[in-house]
Amino acid sequence: MSAIILVDGSSWLYRAFHALPRLTAPDGQPTGAILGMGNMLQKLLKEYEPEQIAVVFDPRGKTFRHELYQDYKANRPPVPPELSAQFEPLCELIDILGLPRLQIAGVEADDVIATLACRAVEQAREVLVVSGDKDLAQMVNDKVRLLDTMKDKLYDSAAIMEKYAVHPEQIVDWLALMGDTSDNVPGIPGVGAKTAAKWLASYQTLDGIVEHADEIKGKIGDKLRAHLEQLPLSRELVTVKTTVELPVGLDELKRQDINHDGFEAFARRFGFNRWLEKTSAQNAAKTESKPSIDLKVETVLDQDALQRLAEALSAADVFAVDTETDSLDPQQARLVGLSFALSDDKAWYVPVAHDYLGAPAQLSVDSVTAALGSLLGDESRAKIAQHGKYDMHILRRHGMPLRGVAWDTMLESYVLNATASRHDMDSLARFYLDRSTISFKDIAGSGRKQLTFNQIDLDKAAEYAGEDAAITYALHQEIGGRLQADSALLEVYRSIEQPLIEVLAAIEANGVLVDRNLLAKASSEFAERMASMEQRAHEIAGGPFNLNSPAQLKDILFDQLELPVLRKTPKGAPSTAEDVLQELADQHELPQLILDWRGLAKLRSTYTEKLPGNINPHTGRVHTSYHQAVAATGRLSSSDPNLQNIPIRNDDGRRIRQAFVAAKGKRLLALDYSQIELRLMAHMSDDGSMKDAFVSDQDIHSRTASEVFDIPLDEIESSHRRAAKAINFGLIYGISAFGLARNLSIPRSEAQSHMERFFSRYPGVAEYMERCKQKAHDTGYVETLYQRRLYLPEINDRNGSRRQAAERVAINAPLQGTAADIIKLAMIDIYAQIKGREDIRMIMQVHDELVFEIDEDAVDTWLPQLQQRMENVVELSVPLKVEGGVGSNWDEAHG
Repeated sequence: MSAIILVDGSSWLYRAFHALPRLTAPDGQPTGAILGMGNMLQKLLKEYEPEQIAVVFDPRGKTFRHELYQDYKANRPPVPPELSAQFEPLCELIDILGLPRLQIAGVEADDVIATLACRAVEQAREVLVVSGDKDLAQMVNDKVRLLDTMKDKLYDSAAIMEKYAVHPEQIVDWLALMGDTSDNVPGIPGVGAKTAAKWLASYQTLDGIVEHADEIKGKIGDKLRAHLEQLPLSRELVTVKTTVELPVGLDELKRQDINHDGFEAFARRFGFNRWLEKTSAQNAAKTESKPSIDLKVETVLDQDALQRLAEALSAADVFAVDTETDSLDPQQARLVGLSFALSDDKAWYVPVAHDYLGAPAQLSVDSVTAALGSLLGDESRAKIAQHGKYDMHILRRHGMPLRGVAWDTMLESYVLNATASRHDMDSLARFYLDRSTISFKDIAGSGRKQLTFNQIDLDKAAEYAGEDAAITYALHQEIGGRLQADSALLEVYRSIEQPLIEVLAAIEANGVLVDRNLLAKASSEFAERMASMEQRAHEIAGGPFNLNSPAQLKDILFDQLELPVLRKTPKGAPSTAEDVLQELADQHELPQLILDWRGLAKLRSTYTEKLPGNINPHTGRVHTSYHQAVAATGRLSSSDPNLQNIPIRNDDGRRIRQAFVAAKGKRLLALDYSQIELRLMAHMSDDGSMKDAFVSDQDIHSRTASEVFDIPLDEIESSHRRAAKAINFGLIYGISAFGLARNLSIPRSEAQSHMERFFSRYPGVAEYMERCKQKAHDTGYVETLYQRRLYLPEINDRNGSRRQAAERVAINAPLQGTAADIIKLAMIDIYAQIKGREDIRMIMQVHDELVFEIDEDAVDTWLPQLQQRMENVVELSVPLKVEGGVGSNWDEAHG
């Protein structure tokens, strides 16, 4: 018979809560402790497969120990609201997992566990106590072991002795001597673990120590003798009770079967996608990777079947299409097959390049193009896709361009609610359809031995590919239906996100030339400077250390150099985060040196070393991938390479931008919206003074400096303007007086005065901010000018700091989101004008900037036209301003 497992639920809950970062469910419910403890429970069940188990929690309210000592736990802070909110869902999860759960009024979890353990030992049963609480070490004996899952350590009597330097039977006396600040148990002041262990080694027991108290010398001996009278109470408080009257017996602590449906529903409700993936994999293994729907997939291998497919698609109002390839790189992947669906229960798979040994004969790409090319390329025939931009790249490169992607389920989900779920097909199927899908690992394996799609057996490949198309069709029916029921969101999709797909596909296909030699030179110079910085850092520290090691840096900064600890990590160690180092940089040379070294290291690893590997061998260009469905504000992000993170204003960032060059006979043209978020603040707040500054083409930072510092415009100095700039941009991001004081290196009272004066001169801005916060509190979201919804899950969080952070986002998100919408509209408008032309191509979008590659003799024609189109893409109460520049490389063009 296996050991009885007794889990200290309260200890686990607190440790899980503090071990994981702040996590929330799609509805804003905090979930970190649930996730952490759920993971530990599942791991425990898998490793030990117990027949008998109980999860035990402390009771609400006081216990018998409060009767012994009224100040027991008096110093313990109240339970954080975000932890309390997770207790009931956690209990629900424990029940779903089929585990007995105990919470006895007036008795702590330790006493319940101790009582159950003693009963088990009386029956010659083995017990595994699962806890990180040292108090329960007193229970360890030849039948009872202690498991600390956080440290993955199993303790028997010898391990307890090794860890604490006392035997399990001495733990009570050891705890009584030390006391416990968290439980407010009085001990002997100044006596720590080592001293208590040393005394017990000499005198064996607490009574022995008391009997020989006069022999203990020094101040610590005086403290012992002065507090002898409180030792009996301390010992009683730390001794676990083994005779608790319990409503259940050992025989009732039987593990029940897991409620699988309940578990999946629970995981979906709280957004625990990895649990769902694990469950899906287990279900797939049980059903030999059968799809989760009753799906019929027809594999198209001959001309007759291909013709029947073409006729079915031609007769349909809309159909779903998906591609299967041998790589994730849209610019180099080879087409392996296409799948189609007209419903969620019937699909077709058209293989063209499965080449494993014994693979059946398949149709050629040319024959598929002849039969389906006109359908795929017909703009008027609506298609459904999931991340259709990828499919567009693949099919364009194989001679059958895909047009008319009217519905992209990834973008439908993103517009409907950007933060409710991830937007990949598998996540969407779970979230919106309550369906599990076949994972690629199910059919291809994983790791180094993972097969590419062309190596997959045709039957498995057809099942997988057909499901992709059928699920995509079903997702559109569900998400698209919700989207079409909301006219405002539908307009965001139709006027912004959907037409942008083709624009981004064109930009990515165009790519940009990168000069390898310039990158190599910059990389070499960065390496030399880093070596010099590292040498100087070692000189300051008095020896070599790893500049990337937080632990080593912590020792040097706070122990060796004795710099002040400004913030601690969740585990209680002094923080060496970037913002902490920035604050410390004013006090010592080393923090700034570390920041500079890290900045160069990041630029070197991310760009000067990595960019050459991003150059496509077929085109000689870098083709970044733009992501529409990532940033909640609507802004685009990019990867391979990430263009958004190249520094704009420092010299090192400029060195990288200089490597982005124009082709021979071409120039790069960069157009950048100037101060667009401030202009949007003026428009959306309807503040007269701020609007007047932009309408009269005044410098807004000088105008603010004049207003805040009460200085005539012609007397504004650069220091005033810099301060005003920090105020302007800080306030649109909802900065506090404390944050502004830190940014300007001024007293908080002075920063508060600046803010009050700003709002008195721009009262409309203050009113706008309050409106944004109120709308967010009332509805859970804010909106852009185009009514894109930006959800804020933490806006009504019980935790004040998180709630205030969400309020700051509520102020800025409509501005940032509207700026994102505007530049997307500008891209769509300009693309329509330049589509198909040879003298100009759009090649990059970064922040508020568009970059074009243009014939040298066409610059004078296009520059004013494009500026005008960008400035007039939307009509506001203040003018939009676009600054343009031209050069042989991106840095020159950006100006």
